[in-house]
Amino acid sequence: MANPAQNNCMPVSARKPLKWACGRKAIMLIDTPLVMGILNVTTDSFSDGGRFINTSAAIKHGVQMAGEGADILDVGGESTRPGSAGVSLKEELRRVIPVISKLRSETDALISIDTRKSEVAKAALDAGADIINDVSAMTADPAMAEVVAGSEAGVILMHMKGTPADMQKDPSYRNVVREVVAYLKARLAASAKHGIDRERIAIDPGLGFGKNTEHNLKLITALGTIRTLRRPVVIGISRKRTIGAITGRESDDRMAGSLAAHAYCAMNGADILRVHDVRETVDAIKVLIAIREAK
Repeated sequence: MANPAQNNCMPVSARKPLKWACGRKAIMLIDTPLVMGILNVTTDSFSDGGRFINTSAAIKHGVQMAGEGADILDVGGESTRPGSAGVSLKEELRRVIPVISKLRSETDALISIDTRKSEVAKAALDAGADIINDVSAMTADPAMAEVVAGSEAGVILMHMKGTPADMQKDPSYRNVVREVVAYLKARLAASAKHGIDRERIAIDPGLGFGKNTEHNLKLITALGTIRTLRRPVVIGISRKRTIGAITGRESDDRMAGSLAAHAYCAMNGADILRVHDVRETVDAIKVLIAIREAK
């Protein structure tokens, strides 16, 4: 069997506990990843665009995912799929705030707002959100860092090369792992300058955000290296193009491939799995834990 250190993975037994402070909850992440259920209140997301654009349907799906075991519900009102265009502030607020407000009264799961706009983040926190998930790592909107600093919310900082509109136009790196880690390290330092407590921050290497299949696979096999930044690592590979490239399946038929990737990541350094298929991912993690405890 290969030495995990040789491929930059981090087996469960080698992990050190990490605290993630998310407003009303402080989570100690040790060896069981959290499951973040994706709730796209959008018309054009790559996998489920349009399915939950209706407020009632979105709330119902969010409650269902919480019942299936989602620790976090990630609500987004603007698609960031490759080639996507943005939506107005007014429209994004219209889509997400009623959903977050209702979910806050219906479930105890943590609620995350997936946005690059500071005004949306602030309104979402006021409506009951606990986490800000910013795919631009607080670079798209100069006021985002101020909103985060002025709250007690958790925040997810993600690496993205380019913008959703152009990020998949032949992305290139000299060394993708080194460059992504350096970027995330720089964003952690910038956050500290804004007075954001390090324990409130999780990091995301941004699989599929300015990366091709080879880049994504290299980052997955380097989870141990990413985790040397000593912050919880979020992985979002669910139903993405990389799974399709490997399996030949369309986005709505990539559950099996996604579960395989989630299982690998769970055992090798991921702390939060951002997924479409909550029930199936929760079951997979339960089986992994049972096998690990039986050793």
